Amino acid sequence: MNCIAIDDEPLALSLLESNISKVPFLNLKATCGDAFEALKVISTEKIDLIFVDIQMPGLSGLQLIKSLENPPMVILVTAYKQYALDGHDLAVVDYLVKPVALERFIKACTRAKELYDLKTAKSTQSLENKALHFFVNADYSQIKVVFADILWLEGLGDYVKFHLKSTSKPLVVRTTFKNLESELPQDQFIRIHKSLMVSTSQITAIRKNSVFLGEMEFSIGETYRKNLETAF
Repeated sequence: MNCIAIDDEPLALSLLESNISKVPFLNLKATCGDAFEALKVISTEKIDLIFVDIQMPGLSGLQLIKSLENPPMVILVTAYKQYALDGHDLAVVDYLVKPVALERFIKACTRAKELYDLKTAKSTQSLENKALHFFVNADYSQIKVVFADILWLEGLGDYVKFHLKSTSKPLVVRTTFKNLESELPQDQFIRIHKSLMVSTSQITAIRKNSVFLGEMEFSIGETYRKNLETAF
């Protein structure tokens, strides 16, 4: 795990750096003497864990955590016990009171590693489980349609025409847009008209009243204009 250490006291920062070096799964990216220096590192490096003192000039450790939109995991290392409740409210991994015994320090790091591994496993599983296709009823068969193959969808009452990259002949499916919207990935398709839905990855240009897929132009329905503006 990539980490940084933040403390305005040089001796405390040096001790923190030494403890981190004894934990094999930690990769210290930087040591910072104040929160502002740390912000620069966090904005340019992938940081998984922050070791930070609380009382520092200019910007405290707690203020630093609150200022981050998506903060990494945090272990507070401080001489003050009274901020433990604040740390709990910020969902920090652990709260260490100086002087910190190496055994206690390693225990806190191990807890962070367990959380990191759990988060990584869930992220990997989510990617693996993300569907790349689905099956539709057409021509008396269950036909596999890959999401990336869809250019646009055209509603025709109780039927929908699937216009695909792989074939010039549209695939006619007995379904409705209402049913399709629950099956198609919302981040890959957008409805631009009562009877039109397009693949967002295929959009090459948007004008005031039109969406372009290459040389093909489609009118934007007034009802759906706001959704399109929000999406792009």
